[in-house]
Amino acid sequence: MNQLKNTMRMPAMFIGHGNPMNAITENPYRDAWLALGKSLPKPNAILCVSAHWQTQGTQVCATSNPKTIHDFGGFPKELFAQQYPAPGAPEYAKMVCDLLPANTITSTLDWGLDHGAWTILQSLFPKADIPVFQLSLDVNLTFNQHFRLAKQLASLRERGVMIIGSGNIVHNLARLNMQGNTPDWAVNFDAYIKHALMSDDELALLTIANAGEAAALAVPTDEHFLPLLYIAAVKHDDDNMQFILDSFDLGSLSMRSVIYQ
Repeated sequence: MNQLKNTMRMPAMFIGHGNPMNAITENPYRDAWLALGKSLPKPNAILCVSAHWQTQGTQVCATSNPKTIHDFGGFPKELFAQQYPAPGAPEYAKMVCDLLPANTITSTLDWGLDHGAWTILQSLFPKADIPVFQLSLDVNLTFNQHFRLAKQLASLRERGVMIIGSGNIVHNLARLNMQGNTPDWAVNFDAYIKHALMSDDELALLTIANAGEAAALAVPTDEHFLPLLYIAAVKHDDDNMQFILDSFDLGSLSMRSVIYQ
């Protein structure tokens, strides 16, 4: 397993993916992903934590040929036709299982790359030549438990694994605004998280109820927020942090994205 040897530390990043159509239309988010991809080192593998894979117990997908999953409805045929034929990374998936106590993470072949993964990866790495595998979000874990689990994955970055979280800090589909007007509660919660990230305030990230009503509206369900916790957990003390994007889409989707490298 020489390919799993130590290597230069890979970046870790959280990407706000928003509307799946961002992947195939001309928009500032796709432009930013394309530009970011050109600046990134080429990893041995990519571990993606997506808002769109929730399971009972934490799972890692170990298939050699992950399928492109079109887990949405009501979009044009062009979006359903998209394929991201990257290879899988079964040896790295085994490494993830081995990093934690036995049975903490279980391996499965029954997944692939959902739209939280491939819609951003096809802009970051359009050649689809880097092995990719996904880690699920256990619906039974608290914020603190997710964060503690993720911390144990930090060493992957020294093994050539780029870790990407995909979700949205503010994600309220019931409050979408087609004119793009962003309500105060969304702006306020995004600012709360921005400050927590800039000040390295883990407690603020883990106790978002302290942001008041804004938190309840910005995070009505936790799956789009949780991938940010995984990225915050795997940062190193000497990482440089940079915001890649900081705007809103459709009013109630924060596209704020952050990279540690």
